[in-house]
Amino acid sequence: MNDPVPHRPRLALAALWLAVLGCSLTSMPIAAAQGREGARSGDYIAVIVNQELVTAGEVERRVERAVAEAGRGAALPPEAELRRQALDSLIDERVMISSARESGMRVEESEIDRAVQSIASQNQISMDVLRERLRAEGTDYGRFRNNVRDQIMIERLSEREVYQRIKISDEEVDRYIAKQREAANADPETNLAQILVTVPDDADAATVAARRAMAEAALARVKAGEPFDAVARAVSEDANRKNGGEIGLRLSSRLPDLFVESTKDLKVGEVTPQLVRSGAGFHILKVVARKEAVAGRVTQTRARHVLLRTSPQLSAEVATRRLAEYRKQIEAGTRSFEDIAKQYSEDGSAAAGGDLGWASPGVMVPEFEAAMNELPIGGISAPVVSRFGVHLIQVLERREVALEVKQLREQARNALREQRFEQAYLDWTKELRSRAYVEYREPPQ
Repeated sequence: MNDPVPHRPRLALAALWLAVLGCSLTSMPIAAAQGREGARSGDYIAVIVNQELVTAGEVERRVERAVAEAGRGAALPPEAELRRQALDSLIDERVMISSARESGMRVEESEIDRAVQSIASQNQISMDVLRERLRAEGTDYGRFRNNVRDQIMIERLSEREVYQRIKISDEEVDRYIAKQREAANADPETNLAQILVTVPDDADAATVAARRAMAEAALARVKAGEPFDAVARAVSEDANRKNGGEIGLRLSSRLPDLFVESTKDLKVGEVTPQLVRSGAGFHILKVVARKEAVAGRVTQTRARHVLLRTSPQLSAEVATRRLAEYRKQIEAGTRSFEDIAKQYSEDGSAAAGGDLGWASPGVMVPEFEAAMNELPIGGISAPVVSRFGVHLIQVLERREVALEVKQLREQARNALREQRFEQAYLDWTKELRSRAYVEYREPPQ
């Protein structure tokens, strides 16, 4: 997919997605900026970065954005530190823009059109209103489009350069696959059946002996060949006796530790050779089924979503309320999920009605995948907050597929690459910064 989606570690390039009234010009040639000096009272050039610059007004707006985010629960550093962080982030952006331009990277006009339309959709305004707000802000529409172009180039450059830095060996892939297989089978689903003969908490020795004798007699009947389920219906004193004592498929982590330990060495169909004593009484346990993960087979999910990106002008709370309203409309049948995604969703899946295609486990970011996995087919989630914004998710289909060895290894390689992306990105930006020309300027006297 061409635009940010939940399973790609894209940068949080807020300037591209800021609501119109809060947008800043993140890349302005020096000559053009000098022509605008005085347009904003008290504004001046704060830093020159290669052939780009950072103005004091931009630093102020970046600080204001941080303060707005703090209003949603984030902690703020001291004012001087906050300004330093804002300035550093702007310098880093200029360094990346310079590098993108020097690399000859190009962005098609149609891609910019889609990105600008997405900004208008996020603010629920028309393109005419967008232009009017830009004029009111004193921002030329052409310069605004150039800003969007720069941010798209930054994103593409970062992915290209950072991924090239991440080298994954075949040995690392082997270890990852082995570890995943071990983890998948560490908590298999198991269906146990039990015959329970209860023992009261205040039972005396004679009562305990009598209850034990009853349980021993039941175990003897099972060992003699009588069907376990028949004995359970006749003797067991638990809630599952009508089902022949079957508890049902559960992850081992959701079964009592005593049950797991007592049955771990049993094969499917086998029964514990002795009674198992717990605080509830005496148990006879049978392994009805054990569903372990099959190496090379995964359950894939096909889902679609509506993504609203957050910004100082669109907080997570507001985005959540909007998506909750969209969900009501979908469930009431007044609008379709597909139409809402096409109109409002802010990534490359919008044109396809939010369809993200088939995804294997570990492909989506954890917060998205966890919510998706909880949904039945056709189910629609409550708004889900992720690092990309706020999502409304619907599961369309699920399937179990066998991965070819090549696919399995490529999936493992991709997962390892994503794990290392953040540190590789930080290293790359540090190197870019070290090679850049940065000139700090004092305010005009």
